[in-house]
This record gives sequence, structure tokens and C-alpha cells, in this order.
Amino acid sequence: MRAAAMGGAALARPATAWTEPGTHVPSAHLDLADSVSPPELLSRQAAQARTAAAPAVQSGETADYAAMYRDRRNWGRWGANDQVGAINLITAEKRAAAAALVRNGRTVSLSRVFEPPQHFMTKSSLGGGGGYVMDYLGFIYHGATVTHVDALCHIWDQDGMWQGRDPDVEIDTQGAHFGDITNWNSGIITKGVLLDVPRHRGEPHVTADRPVRGAELEEIARAQGVSVESGDALLVHSGWESNRESGERGGAGLHPSCAEFIRDHDVALLGWDLMDARAADVDLPWPVHGVLFNFGVALLDNARLEPVAAACAEEERYAFMFMLLPLNVARGTGSPVNPVAMF
Repeated sequence: MRAAAMGGAALARPATAWTEPGTHVPSAHLDLADSVSPPELLSRQAAQARTAAAPAVQSGETADYAAMYRDRRNWGRWGANDQVGAINLITAEKRAAAAALVRNGRTVSLSRVFEPPQHFMTKSSLGGGGGYVMDYLGFIYHGATVTHVDALCHIWDQDGMWQGRDPDVEIDTQGAHFGDITNWNSGIITKGVLLDVPRHRGEPHVTADRPVRGAELEEIARAQGVSVESGDALLVHSGWESNRESGERGGAGLHPSCAEFIRDHDVALLGWDLMDARAADVDLPWPVHGVLFNFGVALLDNARLEPVAAACAEEERYAFMFMLLPLNVARGTGSPVNPVAMF
């Protein structure tokens, strides 16, 4: 839908994107012209997802993570028809305990700044000097740019989506009819724990030749003096901003062994900045994303974790109250979000 058809003055989106004030960077979506249609946006995003999910060369290790996922699935744990998943672990008592972590009221956003590929505006006058402006946004939040949360219906493997449901039955052109984002419409509010990999390693960011492994997460938790407990929101900082600036983007992130750590600790939500490592030693369509449909763990993709990592270091603690409020989108496969950590 073009802005001109909406009436009023049409203002196309700017040709450049901005993050922090005074810092000019190219947008990840600038190759998409204003005239690109929603089907074209979807097809381009799907192509990017296929490339990102492609397994890398085997490293020689033999751990069977596919078997681990099958053996430790949470399907049926909260009932055969459950659509809430590991968020069930966040009880009223858990939220109250998280609120008790708030000591000084400091808040930090975990969201990246986002410029939609299609952003049209209309300005209208009310007369007498009054007026108003409205936006039309066209974007896909899934992928590696927008900070968003994945609903349980978002992905699957050969055994099916969450609870083993058939995506051909549960999803059609009108949306998802099982495991959609409205099942988390009360918000995800719990204890957040940040594990700072670059600070622990003494390096600026995670690299493709050395992905984050589950054993390392255990080490970092011990070193930081923090416990990862049932129902927690686990945030793994890998150094997205530094990785992006260095040009080393491809392949860095979390190794599939991190999925075992997540299941061992009964994590409710995983928030990450570099996501699955493509240097994985197993042929899985979703190396760590698999925690979504296998364990029911909510995924906060593309989180901006540098600011909260800095805040944790300044506050000298790595646990805080975590709040994520998804949009209540009927049949939605997820939602763009602006999560907040409160100290």
C-alpha cells in the first residue's frame, strides 16, 4: 500500500539509517526499495534464513545433538495441548522474586534501533495551525536485524513443530492456529541472567572458529557468581556490535551444546545477539534454535546486549528483573519487542 493512496502528504523513509545520535551506519534493509512487495520481502527473508541455517563443515566431533533433542523434548510436559511451553516455568512466585531484584530502578533496553524497509507517512492538517502525522510500516521482524521474540509455532523439524504438531495443519495463509504469540500475551517477566562471553574471554567478540559452548556457559556463570535457575531468562552476550564492525559476522554464535545447558537449567527464555553458530559439528536445521520447538523455550532474537552487559559490570551483578511484552497479534508467529532489564 503506497502512502499516496492513504491521503495527505507522502513522506518516504530516509535513505540512511541511524542508531545512536551522531552515529551514521548503513541499514541492513537499505537494499530493499520502497516498491518491494510483501511477498518479495518474505521470499528474500526466507532465502537469508536458509543460508544462515546451512550446516558448516563437520569438525570431527561425534556428539548426537539430534538424539539429545529427541530424548529431552518437553512435548507433553504441561499437557498435550499446551501452547505456553517453558514460559509455564515462570510462576507468580518467580515473578515476585524477580521484582525483588530491583534495587535502584535503573532500566536498560535490550532492543536494537530499527528502520523498517517500508516506512511511509501522511501529514494532515486540522486547521488553525493544528495537524498530525501517521505511519505505515512494512517489515518482517524474523531474521537477523529486528529485535523480536519467536512464538512456538515459528519453526520445526522433520518430527513437527511444538508438541509434534503438523505445520501443514496448524499454519495456513491466515496465520498460525497453534502456538501463536497470543499465548504469551500476559508478558514474560522473570529473573534475567546475563552471561558475558567477551568479558570472560578477554576478547571483543565471539568468532566463528570458537563458538560458545555449554561448558563455557557453566564456567562464566561460576566466574560471575550467578546461578541460572528454572524459569530464568538467559541472555548470552557474544559481542554483536564488535563482530559486525570487524566484518566477521558469518558463523559465530552458540554451539549446539548450549542447548543441553539450557535444558539442564530449565531456562524459560533465551536471549542472544549472534544466535546459532554455523561452525556447528552436527547437521541440524536448527542447531540451537531447536530449543524453541523441542523444549518450548522462547527465543529473543537479535537482542542488543552491549548496554546491559555494561550495566551489569557497573552494578557488579548479573541478575536483574527482565521484562518482555510481545504485541498481542492474532495468529502471529512472533512479535517485535523492546525488552527491558531493571536493576
